[in-house]
Amino acid sequence: MNTEQQYFEIIDHCKDLFLKKNHDYGTSWTVFRLPSLTDQIYIKAKRIRSIEDTQVNLVGENIEGEYIGIINYSLMALILARCSENQIQNDLLECYNQQVKLCYETMLKKNHDYGEAWREMRVPSFTDMILVKLLRIKQIEDHQKELMASEGIENNYIDCVNYAIFALIKLKEKP
Repeated sequence: MNTEQQYFEIIDHCKDLFLKKNHDYGTSWTVFRLPSLTDQIYIKAKRIRSIEDTQVNLVGENIEGEYIGIINYSLMALILARCSENQIQNDLLECYNQQVKLCYETMLKKNHDYGEAWREMRVPSFTDMILVKLLRIKQIEDHQKELMASEGIENNYIDCVNYAIFALIKLKEKP
């Protein structure tokens, strides 16, 4: 399979779950402030890391589900940052698709420049990269800093989406 096909298989699964949860809960998640969404993503990444390090999973939910949560919570953060409340209420699917398109286009550019180096990485490295991105977001949020050299919060959320997708691709390919 090629990266594009694998990428959109995962996105389709994430979108399906997102829409089902939206059916059940509505857009209650829009009450979150961005730092709260960052913390939700952080909790999921920390749980993945704990399971990777200890090989113990008492809750029973697999890490694939946590990576899916990272993708959807990161997309929610992007939606909150980039779409108006009116857009979210009237065309949530379009808002979701716009953010996926942004993430996908970013992935294509980086994949070109890095030559799909992610395919040679191990899954725990994606977890670590996500945690680094989240700590960067938290630092920016906590200090409301004007950025001097950083790519900003939204780009870090985009990277979280893409690293989580890469991890899921790698997990699916695992023999």
